[in-house]
Amino acid sequence: MIVDSASATKRQRFTAVDPMELESAKAKLAAAKEKFGREIRVFETATASSVPPDVSSNVSEEPEDFYEFTPEDYYRLLGTKKEEKHLKTKKIREAEEAARRARITKAVIRVRFPDNYILEATFHPSETIKSLLDLLVKVIARPELPFYIYTTPPKKEIKDFSQDFYSAGFIPGAVVYFSFDLPKGDDGAAASGSYLQEEVMSLQGLDSMIEKMEPGEPSRDESPTTKPPPSVPDQKPAADKKKIKPKWLKL
Repeated sequence: MIVDSASATKRQRFTAVDPMELESAKAKLAAAKEKFGREIRVFETATASSVPPDVSSNVSEEPEDFYEFTPEDYYRLLGTKKEEKHLKTKKIREAEEAARRARITKAVIRVRFPDNYILEATFHPSETIKSLLDLLVKVIARPELPFYIYTTPPKKEIKDFSQDFYSAGFIPGAVVYFSFDLPKGDDGAAASGSYLQEEVMSLQGLDSMIEKMEPGEPSRDESPTTKPPPSVPDQKPAADKKKIKPKWLKL
């Protein structure tokens, strides 16, 4: 039997992880969820892999003019708003808004740090942005330093922490950026190490390991076999029965 090489490679990739390591990864993620009160993930962006460690630790923010809102951006957004405008009554709009809000059950927020690491956390859309700040205080390496979060483009600092994620437009997910709120001369020392705690950084790649171990995949040592088709007995034509004349029949 010919086995597809791609399928064999896929099975080999799934079984390459030690079961003990898999259980350890699950335990670490479960412990982090219990400690921080929600599911969190840590991963590195693709651009960070090409930056040397001594350079990525001192990555500076983009200049302010990089986030300027251009006239082209304004007219593009204005045209989009006109296309989405419909003549609907207030009652219909409120009903549609309530239906949309009921369908969304979570908000996945990604916080990108200057060293190109990303913290991903899951919130309920009705939770406020303050819950995100409370989580950041628990996971960053230097919570004693002032910091702020912002969105871009254009660069806009988030100041209203009482707003929920749905009202802020952070559904079903959003990317925000982290920065220490320090004078120019002091921000270099704050960025000398990792922005996240060592315990949180140890979660990097654990979710990918679990996702690769899909349940129900056959082992690479198990060769695919096929069952022979059930045997069908040969059907012989029924022999012609000899016609017997009844005794009572008289011709």
